Amino acid sequence: MSDEYVFEIDGGHITATPFSAGPWNPTMQHGGAPSALVARAAETWPSERPMRVARMTVDLLRPVPVGELDIETEVVREGKKIQLLAVRLVSGGKECMRASVLKLRDEPQDLPEHQGFRPLELEVPEAGAPRLPGFNPHGFGSGLSTRLVRGEWGKPGPAAVWFRMDRAVVRGETTTPLMSAALTADFCNGVSSVLDFQKWTFINGDLTVSFARQPVGEWILLDAETWVGDSGGAIAFARLADRDGYFGRAVQSVLIEPRG
Repeated sequence: MSDEYVFEIDGGHITATPFSAGPWNPTMQHGGAPSALVARAAETWPSERPMRVARMTVDLLRPVPVGELDIETEVVREGKKIQLLAVRLVSGGKECMRASVLKLRDEPQDLPEHQGFRPLELEVPEAGAPRLPGFNPHGFGSGLSTRLVRGEWGKPGPAAVWFRMDRAVVRGETTTPLMSAALTADFCNGVSSVLDFQKWTFINGDLTVSFARQPVGEWILLDAETWVGDSGGAIAFARLADRDGYFGRAVQSVLIEPRG
């Protein structure tokens, strides 16, 4: 996979390869792909003081196509303690994704003893079950290694899965832990679906990820669950962890429809 990549970027112009496609339609990107682009845009954007990403919210306004795109980033608020960014993906003159990213001052603190740190409660990826036929190897998903440590592949209900991105997200660049966390978070609805994939679609219209700290390493744990309402709506949410413990949470608003 060393010569394969999801995106090629030239300044503000992006070419999305077929490796960005999701399971619903080969011409539409998986939500994890543009989410990784948002994370990249945020952590590479300069600030007056060292900042870390504290929260990113992605609104998928329309399907993000596999093909040519433009990315635009602007500063909404620049301060000594916070930086607020707006990131947009545009295709053919139409905005298809809009994101808001909050960055907070990154400054070590001499904190008293506390119970706010959440150590890892599940097995490390080496102890998990490898990918099985229940995981759909679509374009974007085919570049991922997965290890199941809670739940069962192909069976509805909560599940916990470690994800590692093996294919380069951006040609010629190393995929950062923040990018890995962002793309992993978008699998909430797929990992924890309570409905049969062959009979129902459950597409998310957004994704919000909040970070207590920055993730580390290649493997990201998605400990996910879905709650379904009575009118075609649901939320999918998860705790996110790395080998050092839990660092964040993700939530998606999900639209449920029967397959045609």
